[in-house]
Amino acid sequence: MLVQSCAELVTCGMTVTKQIIAMGGGGFSMEPENLLLERYVLAQAEKPRPRVCFVPTASGDSLTYIERFYDAFRELDCEPSHLSVFNGPIGDWREYVLSKDVIYVGGGNTKNLLALWRDLGPRSHHARSMGERNRDGWHQRRIDLLV
Repeated sequence: MLVQSCAELVTCGMTVTKQIIAMGGGGFSMEPENLLLERYVLAQAEKPRPRVCFVPTASGDSLTYIERFYDAFRELDCEPSHLSVFNGPIGDWREYVLSKDVIYVGGGNTKNLLALWRDLGPRSHHARSMGERNRDGWHQRRIDLLV
């Protein structure tokens, strides 16, 4: 069933749990041998092999951070991917972002992350995709994780 709006959810009698999971520090980047937080987040998706997208913008799309993400999440029952602001996915950003079950926004310089996303402007593919993902994604039991 394709749901286009919250009104349709109410009409269909469906209940959707919306979640943003925020944590300050910890996780795979600080404790690569302890993936309890990551396992908890994946369990909240309530899907077999949830699709996880790591967004490392706050770290300047650090390759080391991206590699640590893949090292950790390849050990878990999920499909890891990442979204680089500077080297985005091939094809439609909107479809890419909306196809994910969990969006994992990595830590770093939040002020720079927000300034960069703001500078991209509301007409940019990335800004529009993230906004639509946050709006549309709620309708499909998705999780956003902010570190």
